[in-house]
Amino acid sequence: MPKRFHPLGTTVSDSIVHSSHWGAFHARRGGDGLDITPHPGDRAPSKILQNMRHALDHPARVLRPSVRESWLRHGPGPRARPIGDPFVEVGWDTVADLLAGEVRRVRDAHGPRGVYGGSYGWASAGRFHHAQSQIHRFLNTVFGGYVSGLSSYSAGAASPLLPRLIGSFSELSRNTVSWKQIAAHTELIISFGGMPLRNSAIGNGGVSDHVEHGSMSEMAARGGVFHLVSPIRDDLPEDIDVVWHPIRPGTDTALILAMAYVLQDEGLEDPAFLETYCVGYERFREYLSSDADEGPKTPTWAERITGIPADEIARLARDLARKRSLITVAHAVQRAEYGEQPVWAAMALAAMVGQIGLPGRGFIYALGSFAHTGRQKVAVPIPVLPQGKNLCDACIPVAAISDMLLNPGKPHSFMGIPQNYPDIRLLWWAGGNPFHHHQDLYRLSRAIGRVDTFVVQEQVWTASAKSADIVLPISFSLERSDFGATRNDPRLFAMQQLCSPKGEARSDYDALSAVTAALGPREHASFTEGRSAEDWLRHLFEPTRAALDALGEDAPDFDEFWQRGWIDLPCRPDSVGFLEDFRKDPTGQPLGTPSGKIEIFSQEIAAYGYDDAPGLPVWRPHQRGPTADYPFVLIANAPAARLHSQLDFGETSAATKVAGREKLRINPADAAKLGLKNGEIARLENDRGACLAGVEMSDLVRPGVVQLQTGAWFDPQPDPDRTAPVFCVHGNANVLTYDKGTSQLTHGCTGQIGRVAIRKWTGRAPPLRAFDPPPLTSSPSTEPRHD
Repeated sequence: MPKRFHPLGTTVSDSIVHSSHWGAFHARRGGDGLDITPHPGDRAPSKILQNMRHALDHPARVLRPSVRESWLRHGPGPRARPIGDPFVEVGWDTVADLLAGEVRRVRDAHGPRGVYGGSYGWASAGRFHHAQSQIHRFLNTVFGGYVSGLSSYSAGAASPLLPRLIGSFSELSRNTVSWKQIAAHTELIISFGGMPLRNSAIGNGGVSDHVEHGSMSEMAARGGVFHLVSPIRDDLPEDIDVVWHPIRPGTDTALILAMAYVLQDEGLEDPAFLETYCVGYERFREYLSSDADEGPKTPTWAERITGIPADEIARLARDLARKRSLITVAHAVQRAEYGEQPVWAAMALAAMVGQIGLPGRGFIYALGSFAHTGRQKVAVPIPVLPQGKNLCDACIPVAAISDMLLNPGKPHSFMGIPQNYPDIRLLWWAGGNPFHHHQDLYRLSRAIGRVDTFVVQEQVWTASAKSADIVLPISFSLERSDFGATRNDPRLFAMQQLCSPKGEARSDYDALSAVTAALGPREHASFTEGRSAEDWLRHLFEPTRAALDALGEDAPDFDEFWQRGWIDLPCRPDSVGFLEDFRKDPTGQPLGTPSGKIEIFSQEIAAYGYDDAPGLPVWRPHQRGPTADYPFVLIANAPAARLHSQLDFGETSAATKVAGREKLRINPADAAKLGLKNGEIARLENDRGACLAGVEMSDLVRPGVVQLQTGAWFDPQPDPDRTAPVFCVHGNANVLTYDKGTSQLTHGCTGQIGRVAIRKWTGRAPPLRAFDPPPLTSSPSTEPRHD
């Protein structure tokens, strides 16, 4: 371990402490790549750590600044940007001048509304070299702002909805019901969408100890019962005794409404809680018994929709009311058409039971969806880079990016606020891969063709980088120094630098500093504040140190902290947070909702007048269910062997591939009807596109449902059938998903559920090119133009 702080750009040690979104670890150079050892304090370290072993030297690395040859020849402007086009490698001075010229052109002609600051993605766990903070700080500095994206692909429906209904989204998901409470108090959990360990293995900013599995095991050992409502059995750990309700995808709302019907019909609701802490229950109760939306929401009504027996629904509702119970809702449930409804209905059901605000009970959103839910908040600030102030008033839900690019000036609305899509000329992306996150990749490719210039900062040649006009080579976190920290993890890690950056890669900070220097002294000074990266690390550490000192905690100076490799941070007491305060004093500690109470009926949302999102939770059947042409329901969910698409070439990710493709899980009965066997290749297709995937039969998947996890690098090649608008030979699920918002209310992502046809692939398996760099040359064919 290093004895002093070493500046960036130098080899610091043969063995270092570091952190990632999937865990803290020690790393050292070995004979075959890196030796990665999990942090000793982690009780259940993630295998995803091993994806990093060969990442630094992988052939997919972007080694030098690269410019699309057609952009160099013709200058900025809308055009097709096909994957496979050649790039020209240039020097940093050249690329900085090119980018400075393009910034000036767009800034002068279009202002902040002409640039979209794309940084949707997890990038590095580092808090200073945090790609989103860096690019947003840069755009605020040089443009005075930028068009921003609201919410997330993960929680696009829930995160803007829940503050209107119950309170702060982040506080609700992170700082109310905790895993400690569940282990000690909870008797019954009904989990809509599950709490898969593949999701809770990962936490933005890092995670020092994976506690989820242990807490579930403790609850089970006390006799606690888990009910999983999901078409996929291993959305809860397989070694925990679980009652599995293999529901038809997209019908959770119907199940929840039927359970609510049972509670009110049998007098099992909590009238005192509903009267004291809620508004709008009467409207909801009337809806449950009305003939609206296919009739009263009885268990028999729900059985026809969900496939779950009526007596099972009624029994589950009774158990929920009679035990110390908790309802959890996963991101997955709301990443679908009308995704607001199951979240809202589940909250209303929990309110009827009356246990909200009690330890380990009530309602929580996104528990287990990533590693920082259900944990205590640290009691001191963590180091974060200030992003500056965005003065641009234009914004979109992140899942509306293709809509925005394809429809400049078109009216749209978000949570009742009418807007018009801006006309984006410069698309600048850092710390993410839209060709992983976004849906309908054929449409996304056409949308990106609408902008004048697409800039991507990347470590590796992803499909996004190959679709860009200008690509800046960025260092991996192991090639720079940083902090690993989050507000819900009790350790702050020194992310010590292992080696110098490969090729001409630079950190996001140094790359953007070069562009600001080319723009002029004012922009450069505003962005850097005269500090080097090392200066910033020392500067950002000081508030944390001072807060520790004020609390009488261990507060080493920066150099001592760096030598140790990590320090422990104090946490606030474990509690149910703002919900506990509200339950104790609903008048003195009201919620942040319009009424100050839990809103089962929302007058505000009703006033928007949206027919697809009225003022209370209702049943809305999906419009894109299975058909004779596309008989299978596709579940496109988060991957188990990588974080989104990061390091898909890593050894943990590669080990899960089948026939070199992303794995298609299918029920054995369905596979038999299609003549499919394990290890074979299948073709999936619908009206969006087609892809190939390797077959794995599994009875953990409901019949009629197939699972294709997201994150396989996009590998488009000519379709031998000449029927699909886009054909991915590697198995990227988002060639099949639909690019339409959940509703007019939130425009959340609907990429979780789709529909497909499947058949055995009998042709020759196409070669995989996903991890190959594009054609590269070293000198431009013409001089760049910026007229």
